[in-house]
Amino acid sequence: MKWIMAQARKKEWSPYTAGFWLAIAFLIAVLGSDQTLGASGALENISGMIMGAISPSLVDNMYFKFIMPPGITWQVWLLVGVFFGSLFSAALSGDFKIRWIPDVQWAQVFGPARWKRWVIAFIGAIIVEYGAGIAGGCTSGLAISGGIELAPAAFLFIFGMFASGMLTALIIYRRNF
Repeated sequence: MKWIMAQARKKEWSPYTAGFWLAIAFLIAVLGSDQTLGASGALENISGMIMGAISPSLVDNMYFKFIMPPGITWQVWLLVGVFFGSLFSAALSGDFKIRWIPDVQWAQVFGPARWKRWVIAFIGAIIVEYGAGIAGGCTSGLAISGGIELAPAAFLFIFGMFASGMLTALIIYRRNF
């Protein structure tokens, strides 16, 4: 138990420790809820619930009836758990801070404007959510859960994710970092 607490209090975990705990979380999810990890559907679940409250006819279709039912689903709870778990982890490691512009790298490239960071983060989140819908899952659903299940699509996704991330960093930061 001392080793577990010592690992949990570290500001950065080794990939082996993180992988071990991710495997435990995956097993708990599968055994406890018969669901794999994946949170990209949470936005559709919540959006469907809001749209249904405004106009029930908006969610009276095949997509919301069978694929992405409106309401508080296990994906929404997973998203809530990730948020509060990250806050708890940051507090446990002593690294919890509220920051607007967290790194020098961002400020050197884009400047210190907070509004610009919020706009770019919001647009980026929309693109990621749209891409997750096209890909059939988010990073946690497709790469992690699919990788654990040895699905070929997961490994194609992981390759594409890293390749596009490196290309994006090269374009945005222009070899400065």
